[in-house]
Amino acid sequence: MNVRRLLYPVVALAGIGALGGYAWHAQRQQPAPVEQGNGQAPGTAAKDAGKQGPAGPVAVDVAVVTGIRLVDDVNAVGTLRSNEAVILRPEVAGRITRLNFSDGQQVRKGQVLIAFDSAVNQAEVRQARAELNIARANFERNADLAKQKFISDRARDESQANVQVLEARLALAEARLSKLEIRAPFSGVVGIRNVSVGDYVKDGADLVNLEDLSSVKVDFRLPERYVDQVKRGQALEVMVDALPGKPFAARVDAIDPQVDSNGRSALLRGRIDNPEGRLKPGMFARVRLILSERANALMVPEEAIVPQGAKVTVWKVVDGQAVRTEVKTGLRRAAKVEITEGLSAGDRVVTAGQVRLARDGTPVRIMQGGTIQGMQEAKPNAAATAAVARS
Repeated sequence: MNVRRLLYPVVALAGIGALGGYAWHAQRQQPAPVEQGNGQAPGTAAKDAGKQGPAGPVAVDVAVVTGIRLVDDVNAVGTLRSNEAVILRPEVAGRITRLNFSDGQQVRKGQVLIAFDSAVNQAEVRQARAELNIARANFERNADLAKQKFISDRARDESQANVQVLEARLALAEARLSKLEIRAPFSGVVGIRNVSVGDYVKDGADLVNLEDLSSVKVDFRLPERYVDQVKRGQALEVMVDALPGKPFAARVDAIDPQVDSNGRSALLRGRIDNPEGRLKPGMFARVRLILSERANALMVPEEAIVPQGAKVTVWKVVDGQAVRTEVKTGLRRAAKVEITEGLSAGDRVVTAGQVRLARDGTPVRIMQGGTIQGMQEAKPNAAATAAVARS
């Protein structure tokens, strides 16, 4: 047992000694450093190298500032509505005697769509017209007699007033008769009717809807911060889920002057031409409002932006050196940032390697696709060359 305890320290010491000998032998095999041929002592060269700083340019990735067409837009959801829409309702109660349309039919303005039983009203019109004719004849006779002084002027005036009363009675009877016919207030397409011939309906009952689909409206809401940027006539792009892949061009037609205090949003209405009638009222719509367009907006990758306190900066490569440049940014699109001030088209900005750029004027070389494009040619290392030659 005592022999085994003494054996462990001996083996450990032997191992340590073997490793130390291997390290000393490996150090003796390394070639001596070769100084560049400038006649300086090795210690002097080391001091000079320490004063010169980094051995070469910093490797970075860069991107070129490019100008593209940029659209400033905002997206919203809305609902399609008919250009004109109404539910036809009678103003008087009555029994339906005639329906002059089929469900879903195109009708024209002024066309009689529904007629009610009008026998009584037609009789009232004829009676009022007959009484008016008699009153007019009496007035003409009284007017002649008054000229001849056979009757007083008062009698003539009374007969004239009677004519006016009967004219009003006739107009009233004709108006009641006209209420028994429902005409299309505008051209459009009628919906599915809720009544049939012979039904007795009360005044105000829903009969059928009429829709003008020559154009459709799209109502949507935008946050209040966009209200000042929206004007009548601005372009809209509308997509509906029922017709995927087909955008419809529209224009802003109206802006509600009141902002909803609950949602802090404003109601806008656009108009879309619908000659084929493919768009239907009630459809869900996705609206893209184009606020502004810039034909040559300068864009850089997001990686190029380097915040510095309250400022926004980029590293611009000028004559092989990195220069910190303050910029102003605009929109962000597809991992790119718009630069409104500070750069020009064709400038090169650093997108990777900014952490190694300590100050303005730092020499850089561009890394692209895993290779280095030297913006300043690096001289070969003389010591490394000599070591390779000896090997």
